[in-house]
Amino acid sequence: MLDVTMKQYEENNIYRDVIDEMKRLIETEIGVENFEYISGGERRDWFFSYIIANMLGKPHITIYKDLSSVVSDYTCEETKEVSDLNGVRVLHVADLMNQSSSYKRAWIPAINGLNGTIYYSVVAVDRMQGGREALIEDNIKCYSLIDMGEELFKEGARLNYISNEQLEMILKFTEDPDKTMQEFVEEHPEFIENALNSDEKTAMRAKLCVESGFYGLKGKEVK
Repeated sequence: MLDVTMKQYEENNIYRDVIDEMKRLIETEIGVENFEYISGGERRDWFFSYIIANMLGKPHITIYKDLSSVVSDYTCEETKEVSDLNGVRVLHVADLMNQSSSYKRAWIPAINGLNGTIYYSVVAVDRMQGGREALIEDNIKCYSLIDMGEELFKEGARLNYISNEQLEMILKFTEDPDKTMQEFVEEHPEFIENALNSDEKTAMRAKLCVESGFYGLKGKEVK
Protein backbone atom coordinates (compact mmCIF):
# COMPACT_ATOMS: atom_id res chain seq x y z
CA MET A 1 0.00 0.00 0.00
CA LEU A 2 2.83 2.37 0.80
CA ASP A 3 4.47 1.62 -2.56
CA VAL A 4 1.20 2.31 -4.38
CA THR A 5 0.62 5.64 -2.65
CA MET A 6 4.25 6.70 -3.14
CA LYS A 7 3.93 6.01 -6.86
CA GLN A 8 0.72 8.03 -6.96
CA TYR A 9 2.43 10.85 -5.07
CA GLU A 10 5.21 10.97 -7.65
CA GLU A 11 2.91 10.88 -10.68
CA ASN A 12 -0.25 12.77 -9.70
CA ASN A 13 -0.04 16.49 -8.95
CA ILE A 14 -3.45 16.70 -7.27
CA TYR A 15 -2.76 13.80 -4.92
CA ARG A 16 0.69 15.22 -4.14
CA ASP A 17 -0.80 18.62 -3.27
CA VAL A 18 -3.38 17.02 -0.94
CA ILE A 19 -0.74 14.94 0.86
CA ASP A 20 1.64 17.88 1.16
CA GLU A 21 -1.12 20.08 2.60
CA MET A 22 -2.17 17.37 5.04
CA LYS A 23 1.44 16.96 6.19
CA ARG A 24 1.79 20.74 6.60
CA LEU A 25 -1.43 20.91 8.63
CA ILE A 26 -0.23 18.18 11.00
CA GLU A 27 3.17 19.80 11.46
CA THR A 28 1.85 23.32 12.06
CA GLU A 29 -1.51 22.80 13.77
CA ILE A 30 -0.85 19.65 15.83
CA GLY A 31 2.89 19.23 16.09
CA VAL A 32 4.63 15.95 15.27
CA GLU A 33 5.94 15.71 18.84
CA ASN A 34 2.40 15.51 20.24
CA PHE A 35 1.61 11.95 19.09
CA GLU A 36 3.52 8.68 18.77
CA TYR A 37 1.50 6.68 16.21
CA ILE A 38 -0.63 7.26 13.12
CA SER A 39 -3.62 5.02 12.48
CA GLY A 40 -5.76 4.37 9.41
CA GLY A 41 -8.90 2.28 9.03
CA GLU A 42 -9.95 -0.20 6.36
CA ARG A 43 -9.73 0.81 3.63
CA ARG A 44 -9.93 4.29 2.12
CA ASP A 45 -8.04 5.81 5.05
CA TRP A 46 -4.97 3.86 3.96
CA PHE A 47 -4.55 6.00 0.82
CA PHE A 48 -3.67 8.83 3.19
CA SER A 49 -2.46 7.32 6.46
CA TYR A 50 0.39 5.13 5.20
CA ILE A 51 2.17 7.84 3.25
CA ILE A 52 1.67 10.45 5.99
CA ALA A 53 3.12 8.04 8.56
CA ASN A 54 6.10 7.46 6.28
CA MET A 55 6.72 11.16 5.70
CA LEU A 56 6.49 11.98 9.41
CA GLY A 57 8.56 8.99 10.51
CA LYS A 58 5.79 7.53 12.69
CA PRO A 59 4.77 3.86 13.07
CA HIS A 60 1.44 3.01 11.47
CA ILE A 61 -1.50 1.15 13.03
CA THR A 62 -3.54 -0.64 10.37
CA ILE A 63 -7.10 -1.14 11.65
CA TYR A 64 -9.49 -3.59 10.01
CA LYS A 65 -13.28 -3.45 10.10
CA ASP A 66 -13.40 -6.40 12.51
CA LEU A 67 -11.33 -4.27 14.97
CA SER A 68 -8.18 -6.36 14.54
CA SER A 69 -4.99 -4.46 13.80
CA VAL A 70 -1.28 -4.67 13.05
CA VAL A 71 1.53 -2.19 13.59
CA SER A 72 4.22 -1.35 11.03
CA ASP A 73 7.32 0.79 11.28
CA TYR A 74 7.21 3.94 9.15
CA THR A 75 8.92 2.17 6.24
CA CYS A 76 6.41 -0.71 6.39
CA GLU A 77 9.33 -3.15 6.22
CA GLU A 78 8.40 -4.68 9.58
CA THR A 79 4.81 -5.44 10.58
CA LYS A 80 3.62 -7.25 13.70
CA GLU A 81 0.61 -7.82 15.90
CA VAL A 82 0.55 -5.98 19.22
CA SER A 83 -1.71 -6.27 22.25
CA ASP A 84 -0.60 -3.27 24.33
CA LEU A 85 0.56 0.14 23.09
CA ASN A 86 1.30 1.34 26.64
CA GLY A 87 -0.92 4.40 26.59
CA VAL A 88 0.39 6.04 23.40
CA ARG A 89 -1.21 9.06 21.75
CA VAL A 90 -2.56 8.38 18.28
CA LEU A 91 -3.40 10.57 15.28
CA HIS A 92 -6.03 9.00 13.03
CA VAL A 93 -5.80 9.98 9.35
CA ALA A 94 -8.83 9.46 7.13
CA ASP A 95 -10.24 10.39 3.75
CA LEU A 96 -13.42 12.09 4.95
CA MET A 97 -15.68 12.73 7.92
CA ASN A 98 -19.42 12.11 7.76
CA GLN A 99 -21.16 11.32 11.04
CA SER A 100 -18.07 9.64 12.56
CA SER A 101 -19.84 6.24 12.58
CA SER A 102 -16.65 4.37 11.58
CA TYR A 103 -14.75 6.11 14.36
CA LYS A 104 -17.36 5.20 16.95
CA ARG A 105 -17.93 1.64 15.72
CA ALA A 106 -14.38 0.58 14.97
CA TRP A 107 -11.42 2.95 15.02
CA ILE A 108 -11.80 4.32 18.57
CA PRO A 109 -12.64 0.93 20.16
CA ALA A 110 -9.76 -0.73 18.30
CA ILE A 111 -7.20 1.77 19.59
CA ASN A 112 -8.68 1.72 23.09
CA GLY A 113 -8.44 -2.06 23.05
CA LEU A 114 -4.70 -1.73 22.44
CA ASN A 115 -4.32 0.62 25.42
CA GLY A 116 -3.92 3.65 23.20
CA THR A 117 -5.96 6.82 22.73
CA ILE A 118 -6.89 8.73 19.59
CA TYR A 119 -6.08 12.32 20.46
CA TYR A 120 -6.32 13.81 16.97
CA SER A 121 -8.22 13.26 13.73
CA VAL A 122 -7.15 14.65 10.36
CA VAL A 123 -9.32 14.20 7.27
CA ALA A 124 -9.14 15.49 3.72
CA VAL A 125 -12.84 16.43 3.67
CA ASP A 126 -15.31 17.15 6.48
CA ARG A 127 -18.86 16.87 5.11
CA MET A 128 -20.21 18.82 8.10
CA GLN A 129 -22.74 16.14 9.11
CA GLY A 130 -22.06 16.16 12.83
CA GLY A 131 -19.01 13.90 12.90
CA ARG A 132 -16.66 16.57 14.19
CA GLU A 133 -18.99 17.45 17.07
CA ALA A 134 -19.37 13.77 17.97
CA LEU A 135 -15.60 13.30 18.17
CA ILE A 136 -15.08 16.48 20.16
CA GLU A 137 -17.37 14.93 22.78
CA ASP A 138 -14.77 12.13 23.00
CA ASN A 139 -12.03 14.74 23.51
CA ILE A 140 -10.61 14.20 20.02
CA LYS A 141 -9.30 17.32 18.30
CA CYS A 142 -10.43 17.41 14.66
CA TYR A 143 -8.79 18.97 11.61
CA SER A 144 -9.71 18.96 7.92
CA LEU A 145 -8.34 20.34 4.67
CA ILE A 146 -11.77 21.42 3.46
CA ASP A 147 -15.23 21.70 5.00
CA MET A 148 -18.07 20.86 2.60
CA GLY A 149 -20.90 22.79 4.21
CA GLU A 150 -23.91 24.71 2.94
CA GLU A 151 -21.93 27.67 1.66
CA LEU A 152 -19.84 25.49 -0.65
CA PHE A 153 -22.94 23.98 -2.28
CA LYS A 154 -24.66 27.35 -2.55
CA GLU A 155 -21.61 28.67 -4.35
CA GLY A 156 -21.71 25.62 -6.63
CA ALA A 157 -25.31 26.43 -7.54
CA ARG A 158 -24.45 30.08 -8.13
CA LEU A 159 -21.71 28.99 -10.55
CA ASN A 160 -24.11 26.51 -12.23
CA TYR A 161 -22.14 23.40 -11.24
CA ILE A 162 -25.35 22.05 -9.67
CA SER A 163 -28.99 22.95 -10.24
CA ASN A 164 -31.21 24.68 -7.70
CA GLU A 165 -33.17 21.43 -7.41
CA GLN A 166 -29.99 19.53 -6.56
CA LEU A 167 -29.01 22.24 -4.08
CA GLU A 168 -32.38 21.95 -2.33
CA MET A 169 -31.99 18.17 -1.99
CA ILE A 170 -28.43 18.51 -0.65
CA LEU A 171 -29.50 21.07 1.96
CA LYS A 172 -32.45 18.89 3.03
CA PHE A 173 -30.14 15.89 3.35
CA THR A 174 -27.64 17.88 5.40
CA GLU A 175 -30.37 18.98 7.79
CA ASP A 176 -31.96 15.51 8.23
CA PRO A 177 -30.25 12.66 6.31
CA ASP A 178 -32.59 9.87 7.45
CA LYS A 179 -35.81 11.75 6.69
CA THR A 180 -34.52 12.93 3.33
CA MET A 181 -33.50 9.43 2.25
CA GLN A 182 -36.80 7.93 3.44
CA GLU A 183 -38.73 10.47 1.38
CA PHE A 184 -36.49 9.74 -1.62
CA VAL A 185 -37.01 5.96 -1.58
CA GLU A 186 -40.76 6.44 -1.06
CA GLU A 187 -40.94 8.71 -4.09
CA HIS A 188 -38.60 6.52 -6.17
CA PRO A 189 -39.37 2.85 -5.31
CA GLU A 190 -37.55 1.75 -8.45
CA PHE A 191 -34.27 2.97 -6.92
CA ILE A 192 -34.08 0.12 -4.40
CA GLU A 193 -35.37 -2.45 -6.92
CA ASN A 194 -32.69 -1.42 -9.42
CA ALA A 195 -30.02 -1.53 -6.73
CA LEU A 196 -31.08 -5.02 -5.63
CA ASN A 197 -30.69 -6.21 -9.23
CA SER A 198 -27.44 -4.37 -9.91
CA ASP A 199 -23.82 -5.53 -9.54
CA GLU A 200 -22.94 -7.74 -6.58
CA LYS A 201 -21.50 -4.98 -4.38
CA THR A 202 -24.44 -2.61 -4.92
CA ALA A 203 -26.97 -5.41 -4.44
CA MET A 204 -25.31 -6.46 -1.17
CA ARG A 205 -25.52 -2.92 0.20
CA ALA A 206 -29.14 -2.54 -0.88
CA LYS A 207 -30.04 -5.87 0.71
CA LEU A 208 -28.37 -4.84 3.97
CA CYS A 209 -30.28 -1.57 3.86
CA VAL A 210 -33.59 -3.41 3.46
CA GLU A 211 -32.85 -6.10 6.06
CA SER A 212 -31.74 -3.48 8.58
CA GLY A 213 -34.91 -1.48 8.06
CA PHE A 214 -33.20 1.73 7.02
CA TYR A 215 -35.42 4.48 5.55
CA GLY A 216 -38.63 2.58 6.34
CA LEU A 217 -37.67 -0.41 4.19
CA LYS A 218 -38.19 -3.08 6.85
CA GLY A 219 -40.30 -5.92 5.52
CA LYS A 220 -39.77 -5.06 1.87
CA GLU A 221 -39.43 -8.18 -0.26
CA VAL A 222 -35.84 -8.77 -1.32
CA LYS A 223 -35.63 -10.39 -4.73
